Amino acid sequence: MQTDALLDRFLSGLASLDPLAVWAHGSLAGGDYQEGRSDLDLIAVLDRPISARTVWGLATLHARLRHEPLAAQLHCTYLTPDAVDDSRRSHLTWAHEMLFRRPVTPVTRRELHTFGRVLHGKAPTGLLPPVLDLELDEFVVRDQRDFWRPKLAKPERWRQAPWVDVGLTTFARATATLRDGRLLSKREALELLPELGAPVEVVEDIRRRRYEDPAPPTREWTARRGELTRAYLGPAIDELVAAYA
Repeated sequence: MQTDALLDRFLSGLASLDPLAVWAHGSLAGGDYQEGRSDLDLIAVLDRPISARTVWGLATLHARLRHEPLAAQLHCTYLTPDAVDDSRRSHLTWAHEMLFRRPVTPVTRRELHTFGRVLHGKAPTGLLPPVLDLELDEFVVRDQRDFWRPKLAKPERWRQAPWVDVGLTTFARATATLRDGRLLSKREALELLPELGAPVEVVEDIRRRRYEDPAPPTREWTARRGELTRAYLGPAIDELVAAYA
């Protein structure tokens, strides 16, 4: 399996930094991983502050892996024990074939505690503070209201399949978290979306692209898919935020 081979090479390359832990979250940990389609979402906890030398070492490691199958889908955020408490704090991250900084959100933290997969070292419960329900709910509402809702004002984004896929599945996951306290896989999110009134033809399009190998979409369908998604998500997000803000 190409995924296991890449993870083995990544962990071997990371060994020189002596990480306290490496965890998987997202689809890889949650049971809905699709090789070649899903991202490899990882968290590594290092035992020391991240210096310029550490940044150089991590950039070199990822550069050496760049020609490996699936390497473009390997994303890893690097934490240190003194910087794990604040879910709004940004951390060094490798994703989309570059280094930058981003937070480890309350959703990711809850995933790690609920079904995180330990690839190396200590379990999340030994290093990562638990996420209170109120903190998780506040983040989910804020993410829908302040990130996803404004993005609907830009139609060109929604002609791109990833925006449609992630926008709809994130909304379903947000609904399940706020309503039932559940974390959903993408498969479960797709099953829930029709019950929430999402356009069935768009949901089926996402399902086919995730689990099958359909023909490339026409330009007409790409435009229609985006407009159907925007028309649904705007009122749906407004209703969700009004109910739970």
